[in-house]
Amino acid sequence: MTEPVIADQKPVVMELEPGTYYWCSCGQSGKQPFCDGSHKGTEFSPLAFEVAEKKTVALCNCKHTANSPFCDGAHARL
Repeated sequence: MTEPVIADQKPVVMELEPGTYYWCSCGQSGKQPFCDGSHKGTEFSPLAFEVAEKKTVALCNCKHTANSPFCDGAHARL
């Protein structure tokens, strides 16, 4: 299995409005932490996730979380 690119060693903390979002799992997107299609031709695909109400989230940018798309602190072990 190919390893994802580590986009950053800290999460992106942001407030999201209700809706569907696509988290970049490959780490190559220029619109981190969201997918921009850069995964094409790789074994990676974006992860769709829903936000039901406006809230602040910490999205993983190291791409090694066990709780995708949310940060679980995996970046501290890289």
